[in-house]
Amino acid sequence: MTHASSRITGVRSVALSVPDLQATADFFTKTWGLELTENKGGVQYFKGTGSDAFLISLRQSSGPAKLIDVSLRAASLQAINEIQNHLEGHGKVISQTAPLSEPGGGVACTISDNAGRIYQIVFGDTQNSASPEQKDRPIRLAHVVLNSNEIEVTQKFYEEVFDFSLSDRTKMMAFMRCNSDHHSIAFGDQDNNALNHIAFVVSDLDAVMRGGGRLKDAGFPIAWGPGRHGPGNNTFNYFVGPSNIVVEYTSDIEQIDDNYKVGAPSDWTWPPGRIDQWGISPMPNQTLKEAQSKVFFQTPS
Repeated sequence: MTHASSRITGVRSVALSVPDLQATADFFTKTWGLELTENKGGVQYFKGTGSDAFLISLRQSSGPAKLIDVSLRAASLQAINEIQNHLEGHGKVISQTAPLSEPGGGVACTISDNAGRIYQIVFGDTQNSASPEQKDRPIRLAHVVLNSNEIEVTQKFYEEVFDFSLSDRTKMMAFMRCNSDHHSIAFGDQDNNALNHIAFVVSDLDAVMRGGGRLKDAGFPIAWGPGRHGPGNNTFNYFVGPSNIVVEYTSDIEQIDDNYKVGAPSDWTWPPGRIDQWGISPMPNQTLKEAQSKVFFQTPS
């Protein structure tokens, strides 16, 4: 049975290092619709219209883009302790719980799993009043999808360490839940452990579609979409941003509770040539497929 996590309330933010900070910052502000909220110590923080202090942070680095960490919001300080206590055999603590100096503050610890994925577990950060809705701008993160070459091991880590539960399993994806959203984290069954994509909630289907037009006008064509997924029932348009960072506009995420029946691959099949409910979009393009295996977690210092 699927259930909400007792330890994690949601995905908060994603931290990246990129080879061209200015180009990536311009993309996320001028094109994607985020707002630069702080530039501190060489790190730039970008917020949406929702209550989170920021959704993406960027810093300059040489070489290809790297995923520094995925930030999850803890339910309590006790939950952070429980996460650390359940790490044995699954991963390790990189840094102990300490105050944060980034926007929103709070405290956090940093951990990794045995595959080297890095997570910042945050509690007590300040959540702002949501901004008056600004047309078509991202509100919050919907989910982060990570590739996994050992998807059953990765699923077990999330279940035992973070108290997530499986919402649906398709042939290629495992969808994991921590709150009423159908999924906050998902895993693509791949031969690598790269970042697959970052999804941002916008207000509705029209915002997903207008976003597609805006990105196309800016030189970032739709790489997959428009469509409506099966698991999660959410609408989507996918794009490849600077440095092979794959991003998604989404809306209408299915809200579920403990009565939701976990789906198996046999529950999520499509006619030939179709991989979403509508069947009007071309298949994901090659640029997208390649980009989904190019941004890896950096090795912690």
